[in-house]
Amino acid sequence: MTGHEHNRTTAARPTAFLSYAREDRATAAPLARALEAAGVDVWWDTKIEGGAAFSQAIQVALESSDAVIVLWSRASIGSDWVLDEAATGRQLKKLVPVSLDGTEPPLGFRQYQAITLAGWHGTAEADQVAAIVRSVRAAAGHALHHFPHAAGAQAAPDRMSRRRLLVGATGAALAGAAGWLAWRRGVLGVRAASGNTVAVLPFANLSGDPQQDYFSDGLAEEVRATLARNLNLMVMAEASSAQFRDRSDDAVTIAAKLGVAYLLDGTVRRSGELLRITADLVDGATGFSRWSQTFDRGVRNVFAVQSEIADAVTNALVVRVAPGSVPAAGGGSVAASGGTTSVIAYDAYLRGRALYDLSVDEASERAALAQFDAAIAADPNYAAAHAARARSLTAIANQYGKASELTQLYDAAIAAAQRAIAIAPLLADAHSTLGFTLFQGRLDARAAREPFERSREVGAGEATVLARYAQYSARTGRDAQATEAMQRALVLDKLNPLIHRAAGSVEYAARRYPRSIPPLQQALSMNPRLSRAHAAIGDAWLQLGRVEDARTEYSAEPALEFQRAGLAIAEHRLGRLPAAKAAMSQLVAEDGDRVLYQQAQVLAQWGDRDAALERLEHALGVGDSGLIYARNDPLLDPLRDHARFARLLHRLGFD
Repeated sequence: MTGHEHNRTTAARPTAFLSYAREDRATAAPLARALEAAGVDVWWDTKIEGGAAFSQAIQVALESSDAVIVLWSRASIGSDWVLDEAATGRQLKKLVPVSLDGTEPPLGFRQYQAITLAGWHGTAEADQVAAIVRSVRAAAGHALHHFPHAAGAQAAPDRMSRRRLLVGATGAALAGAAGWLAWRRGVLGVRAASGNTVAVLPFANLSGDPQQDYFSDGLAEEVRATLARNLNLMVMAEASSAQFRDRSDDAVTIAAKLGVAYLLDGTVRRSGELLRITADLVDGATGFSRWSQTFDRGVRNVFAVQSEIADAVTNALVVRVAPGSVPAAGGGSVAASGGTTSVIAYDAYLRGRALYDLSVDEASERAALAQFDAAIAADPNYAAAHAARARSLTAIANQYGKASELTQLYDAAIAAAQRAIAIAPLLADAHSTLGFTLFQGRLDARAAREPFERSREVGAGEATVLARYAQYSARTGRDAQATEAMQRALVLDKLNPLIHRAAGSVEYAARRYPRSIPPLQQALSMNPRLSRAHAAIGDAWLQLGRVEDARTEYSAEPALEFQRAGLAIAEHRLGRLPAAKAAMSQLVAEDGDRVLYQQAQVLAQWGDRDAALERLEHALGVGDSGLIYARNDPLLDPLRDHARFARLLHRLGFD
């Protein structure tokens, strides 16, 4: 079945959230299977009963499904969890009640006629199952109106089977399935936003000097990072929020596109040592201000202002959605969260951040590094600056480093990340950067495991941290963990093309080739010049047997090393050997030892196993970061039964 045929056959399948008590699992499990066989994609799990807290992941799943099937029984009518889920289904007008044992629904739910399963023998063809499917489809028609898609949103791509999603998963399944349902709706689609969701827009620079943009942008990002450390909140990532820098849309439209309940907007006016900062918390449903305040401070008090803004926003949101929680947004002391009390260090750090984000050439990368070094010189205990220094060194090594200097650059990056962790053990970005550098720089998957796992524990609100963790997990064969983290990253950074490209890579690593294509296409719709996305789509088409389509995608790839490697494989498979050899010759002549991994892919696909293995072993000797893909790269499958390849994987820490 081709990818297009697969999409046609699944496009009409509605989704249903199955709510039940644990005691009823023996009936819920065969019902879920029967509904799947009858054409309904079912979200269900054995771990979703009980507990006083209403999980954010479950809430997203409930809001995003087409229908909420509630299995009423003597056990479930007393379950607070089932009652919460049923109330959500009723509120969203997509409740499908089912009686397992003749039990009447509790008060408040009796106006809905319950379908009884009395006499059902577990078959998908039974009248009772058909009645449930009809009700789900009716609810789906209503739900599509309840959650209209935003203007210009992409069509919802192929959904992920929950059974495949949950292979090997346990408690982590909740957030992963929630992300699947969000993706099912189309990540850009508008849905009812949870009350604890907020986006921090770039603060407007009113200083009259464009050179001060770095300060207003940096201040907004520091507030966002402070809020994100509070796990009671879901804070949209910077890249997505930054799409609305020019404020061309009204607040309601921006909130809808981001899928958040609130926006934090602000302005910064800096005059010498004086600051005037305004912050405005806007209700995304109405466009009206929920809270607003102006702060007149000296520059040396900027850190107190950040905390005041974050605390005020947290009080406005967390107290409302989690009344029993303590609304402490600051996440501990400044030092514990990686910050500084030095204005000089802070200013240099913000300048470095702006240059790092610009990332136009080696000069800008090295200028960013110089600013981070200046920040550290002003405050040696500025953990965030040490983590940023590690990222800069890694970026320079990956993009511009010569073979002779890679070891020194990576060693310095690892030392900087370790220093950041020693100062601020809860700084998620430092753990994530250390894991990334050990994996992609040192090519040591084994050593990278601990810092990546720690980054996931302390960085649940950071999209970039989650995306790095997801790609590491995907490349080390832990699909369930990769899927969960990647889908949460998509929710937190839905307008960032890099996150969508990463989502495609996670699907491809799991060999779900048709499912890898929609997020990659979404990434290209956001940034048509994004590198490696066309090539990744080409790889997927190649694995699906659509070689001409793969060739078209490879031809459109702007990163020449990926274009040439893909064309060398596709042309060879199409029998156009001169064109294949020409592409390979270009790859070797113009990119040389920098792309040994891609050369090995081509040779493996051409059937020259010994030459492919030689290139891979040479790649390991020079530290070619492409080797992080070796464990589950389909293009290297011809080598998998060779002892030399097994030894290579072991040396890379893939065991």
